Amino acid sequence: MAIVIFHNPNCSKSGAALQLIRDAGQDPVVVPYMKTGWTKPQLQALFAVADLDARDVLRTARGQAKELGLLEEGVSEEAILDAMVAHPELVERPIVCSPRGVRLCRPPELVGELLGD
Repeated sequence: MAIVIFHNPNCSKSGAALQLIRDAGQDPVVVPYMKTGWTKPQLQALFAVADLDARDVLRTARGQAKELGLLEEGVSEEAILDAMVAHPELVERPIVCSPRGVRLCRPPELVGELLGD
């Protein structure tokens, strides 16, 4: 299985993780999710393998999550997932998949745990 990085080229953390993967001699599959978007089953599968829920991966840094009311107490997992599908930028990045598992690699150095044999 190849390493897969769900990558946003406008994100310095995502770029740093991608560079670390390449520096380790890997040629990852790069998924430009800002162009391709997400599906709800795709997000659910990634989050399940990474042992995360949608709130754990919700990007709150730019304020869009707040504007959409996603930071309010009681907002359901389904509502957050629906918003992530409608607004791909709401997913924190980068998410990296490898034979060793799936991680949200923030900070980017966490990608090291997914590299190797």
